[in-house]
Order: sequence, then C-alpha cells, then structure tokens
Amino acid sequence: MILRPGDRAPDFAVSDQLGSALHLAEALRRSTVILVFFPFAFSPVCGDEIRALEDLRQVLQANAEPIEIIGMTVDSKYTLAAWSEVREVALDLGADFWPHGEVAKSYGVFDADHGVAERGVFVISRTGTIVTSRQAARTETRDFSVDVAHARSVCG
Repeated sequence: MILRPGDRAPDFAVSDQLGSALHLAEALRRSTVILVFFPFAFSPVCGDEIRALEDLRQVLQANAEPIEIIGMTVDSKYTLAAWSEVREVALDLGADFWPHGEVAKSYGVFDADHGVAERGVFVISRTGTIVTSRQAARTETRDFSVDVAHARSVCG
C-alpha cells in the first residue's frame, strides 16, 4: 500500500545516473523533496514526464526555491545516464536497480508482477514526513504542478 501523508519517508541511498550516491537524508538537509517514481526509462509517457520535471527543476533553481526533484526507476545507472543525455536533463535520477525495486517497495509503489515502479509521487518535508502522496495509472501523464504547489506550501 502506498505511503500516506503523515508517514515517515523511508531513507534511501542509491546510485544516480552519474554513479554518485543519491541519499534522501542529504537532500532533505538542503530542501523539501519531490520524489517521483517512473516505471521505465525511454518509454513514451516517462519521456514526456522527465522533460516536464526538468523544466520545473530549472524554474525552481532559477528562483532559488529550496525544493529538489528526484526521479526514481528500477533501471540501472547506465540506462539512466543514457536517458538523461538523450532527454537533456540534469535532474537527479536514482537507480533503484539492486536490490531490485527496494526503494519503490518501501514507498508502496512497486508492482512485483511486472518488476517495475508504479507512477508514485511523494512530497517530503525537510523533517522527513510525507506531506502528499499519489499514484497514477501507468498510461497517464502526470501534471506535477500540484506537487510543486504542495512543496512550496511546506517551504513557507
């Protein structure tokens, strides 16, 4: 079952697309986090979403807003490196590759029958509490503006 508002966000440390450590606790020291799970890199819907998130990341960075966006898939760091290069994104992408889907499982958005993360989105406060959570169908392109609005409301 997907984690709900008020739940403690499980910490994680995974490799990002560049092979560096991506650690939730470190990100929360700097900012509120929007954690976005994707089923697959290079799929059409995920490609549209990653571009939209990169555009939002650039706006947040330009406005010096204390909000970070982290994308997460069960793909390897090598797949994510290629995807970020092709899609021209600098967004942090976490490889929930091994143990396979461990982070997605901890957030309640892992589909064990298909071995993929579902389309979950979590806004996490700097204290590590989930502020909002939602899940969309695999075929649905998400609008992340509501998640950014929730993150902004937490930041004050």
